[in-house]
Amino acid sequence: MKKEIRRYAWKDGKTLTIGEKTLIMGILNYTPDSFSDGGKWNRIDDALRHMEEMVADGADIIDIGAESTRPGHQAITAEEEIERLRGILPKLAAACPVPISVDTYKAETAAYAVDMGAHIINDIWGLQYEAEPGQMAAVAAAKDVPVVAMHNQNGTEYTDIIGDMKAFFACTAELAAEAGLAQSKLIFDPGIGFGKTFAQNIYVMKHLRELTALPYPMLLGTSRKRFIGEVLDLPAEERMEGTGAACVVGVLAGCAIMRVHDVKPIARMCRMADALCEDDSR
Repeated sequence: MKKEIRRYAWKDGKTLTIGEKTLIMGILNYTPDSFSDGGKWNRIDDALRHMEEMVADGADIIDIGAESTRPGHQAITAEEEIERLRGILPKLAAACPVPISVDTYKAETAAYAVDMGAHIINDIWGLQYEAEPGQMAAVAAAKDVPVVAMHNQNGTEYTDIIGDMKAFFACTAELAAEAGLAQSKLIFDPGIGFGKTFAQNIYVMKHLRELTALPYPMLLGTSRKRFIGEVLDLPAEERMEGTGAACVVGVLAGCAIMRVHDVKPIARMCRMADALCEDDSR
């Protein structure tokens, strides 16, 4: 499968190339209640040290989130989210040698984060958060930044899950175009664990090639997800092996970015999978 090469560059000198190798997005949960590591990194010094460890271990992007989106999470306001980010984000932007994405579905938070040094918006509602119609697309267009647009929905009813996901992504692309955000700034995410049952998550994983065939890079976020725990009967913190297997499946299916907690082992697995996928004719 021939991959599109995308190159992004920002005013602060940071760059990112998608398509030459599988990229690793390291998760930095700056929250007290994330499902597997809540509270471990929600102090500034601890968060900065963890960022440095993840970059040293092979992270190409650091993804910071100030609101947990685990099942049953307690939603917070944009003001509360921004207040959590206020102390850490400027310091993170100054210290981090790789691009930073902000994990938020609120347009106000995204605008603040980009102004404070974030480079990418990671939106779990794929520019389609019902409470803020059109707002995230407008922010992304105004700031001219890439967006990771994840598939999500309320409930788990589908007519044809892959077909419905493609329709969702087509809607996201249309919203981006209407806002003036270049299609080259869109990265899609199948949203494993969001709006999907165990069986649906497995089905999507088995049919990833139908999604990576779309003309957009695909990010895969399977790290420590519940479906892995159900397969392996393990608690979240022990699901690394299953995460690695899912990531290798993702690489072989053409996914461009892996969003993970356990950077070092997953980065190594992805490098091996990349080597096995290399075109021998080059």
